[in-house]
Amino acid sequence: MNLTDNDLKVLQKKGKTREQLEEELRMLSEGFPFLRIERAATPGHGISVLDEKMENQAVDIWEQYLDSGASILKMVPASGAASRMFKDLFSFINGKDEKPSNDFMKAFFKDIEKFAFFNKLNETCIKLYGKSIDSLVKEHRYKDVVKALIEKEGMNYGQLPKALLNFHKYLGEARTALEEHLSEGAQYASGKDKKVRVHFTVSEDHIPLVNIKFEESKGKLEHEHGVEYDLSTSIQKPSTDTVASNLDGTPYREKDALFFRPGGHGALIENLNDLDADVIFIKNIDNVVPDHKRGDTVKYKKIIGGILVGVKQKADDYCKLLKKGKADEAKVEEMLDFLHKVLCITHDNAAEMSLEEKKEYIYKKLNRPFRVCGMVRNEGEPGGGPFLVYNPDGTVSPQILESTQIDPHNKEAQKMLKEATHFNPVDLVVSTKSWDGKKFNLPDYVDKSTGFISIKSREGVEIKALELPGLWNGAMSDWNTLLVEVPLSTFNPVKTVNDLLRDAHQ
Repeated sequence: MNLTDNDLKVLQKKGKTREQLEEELRMLSEGFPFLRIERAATPGHGISVLDEKMENQAVDIWEQYLDSGASILKMVPASGAASRMFKDLFSFINGKDEKPSNDFMKAFFKDIEKFAFFNKLNETCIKLYGKSIDSLVKEHRYKDVVKALIEKEGMNYGQLPKALLNFHKYLGEARTALEEHLSEGAQYASGKDKKVRVHFTVSEDHIPLVNIKFEESKGKLEHEHGVEYDLSTSIQKPSTDTVASNLDGTPYREKDALFFRPGGHGALIENLNDLDADVIFIKNIDNVVPDHKRGDTVKYKKIIGGILVGVKQKADDYCKLLKKGKADEAKVEEMLDFLHKVLCITHDNAAEMSLEEKKEYIYKKLNRPFRVCGMVRNEGEPGGGPFLVYNPDGTVSPQILESTQIDPHNKEAQKMLKEATHFNPVDLVVSTKSWDGKKFNLPDYVDKSTGFISIKSREGVEIKALELPGLWNGAMSDWNTLLVEVPLSTFNPVKTVNDLLRDAHQ
């Protein structure tokens, strides 16, 4: 393909190679294959449901591990503005109706005093219009109230990141999502040194604001929890942006320049790869509750942490035996049993392998990144979630899929999708180091054939956009994965502003 001098400059600035560009255009042109699934992961078949004794053992393992001096980190994907959270509010101020006419806007105004940002919004209204929210509502100036919340001249909530929005009320104050994640981290990720390490991935524009909020709240939260915070941030790397194409597969250009878009949350595998800790928790920015509602969250974070530590230590012991050549036939069979019963990895031809082939196969499977994923029972419509999936090497193992990765025209696959009992709340704890303490290079474990193509409109032109394999989907498909049931009470995302009115956030 012919590239202009300007194209080459753009690639250099983004840190991308010509080969990467050509590979992305090939993917956009050819698309991605659907994944072959054996079945939905369900309790007893891929998903572990723990009894009280097992839960208590896992908590004990975790607390002992914390006391051992291990390094723990909490990673919070928090890139992007909260504009989608206020979609209904933008529609209202841009619409014809002067008063709330749909259920969403009626609920917003009915319970407006319950929002943690109410006091600040009231002050903003007085500053902008010389009147309180109550007065403006009596005059039917609903749009002015909404504008004060989401527009730049007011609180600018429509453009700020979710991390900096006031999520919850406390006596005499409000806490942002960022502060709640700091508080939460102190309750299960504070090690022997009483340090709480939290890493936020944010957009470059928001880093100064995040740092200011951290400095404002750090002292109070440290005093409250008796810990010391170590906050770090990173941005999605420009090299993970993906090129867009026209519908015919040719590069889409604006002003004669190649046009790139952010590659989705799968890009964050690079950020995760840069972090150094023995254990890393991963949880989205908007899934956080106030202190008094956090009991289940803390308990199950310790449980999945303890399961990770226990299983990883067993796998590491096996790897040491294999490396030292001290695994006899009985031990090798025990290891195969561990792969099958604990890690839910099956291989039809394992029985036919020679002893040396078995050892090589087991070592390759055990010496990989590990993750334990909390799974919530699906009480709504079926969608993406945990499945037992065929891998390129002929094995079957647990993975987390999006529904778009499953062939919509395959009746058998769609039946399995409908049979799914659980969904993925993005509740992960991971280990990214090998048995001898060396860090894995995480991009080596990404299944590049699990990306996704979407059609977007750009200035009236339909273009193809390339999403990288998702962080907890294809980006981790070659990891050892354990799926554990956690209660619905641990999953409280804020997708719209009115979600903050739900009981979990009050």
